[in-house]
Amino acid sequence: MEPCSSPLGRIRGRPPRRGARGGDEGSVTLYFIGFAVVMLLLLAVLVDGGRLMMADADADDIAAEAARAAGQEVNGPDAITGEGTRADPQKAVAAAQAFLADAGAKGSVWVAGDGQSITITVHDTYNPLLLGGFGYSRMQVAAQADVTLVRTDPGA
Repeated sequence: MEPCSSPLGRIRGRPPRRGARGGDEGSVTLYFIGFAVVMLLLLAVLVDGGRLMMADADADDIAAEAARAAGQEVNGPDAITGEGTRADPQKAVAAAQAFLADAGAKGSVWVAGDGQSITITVHDTYNPLLLGGFGYSRMQVAAQADVTLVRTDPGA
């Protein structure tokens, strides 16, 4: 048998084994690390994106319910005498603010001068679970709801 002339050794026509000096060592690891980072980012966007949409929907619900509560506070004497349905501005604002406080939300209440319409704006902050690791610390959520008081005549 002939001695092998290659430093890595050649056995019966086979290519030399790749050792510590081969060119491909660790290429799968780099691919896996890149793939894992992309998948983690995608997971973070999906989780926090869904939770952000839920926070937005919650703000919409709170604004709508606060507007409903404010719309219940009508000026009684005007409604009873048939002169029209108008909101009592002080009671409407107090009812909406009380609802917002019970819900743990911050917002503003605006009653039109004629007392026919009320606008509620809710502001909230969403703190992401996973996107915080990618530099997103807080996301603002806002919602608005309007209510218009309409008098109906049940006898008509």
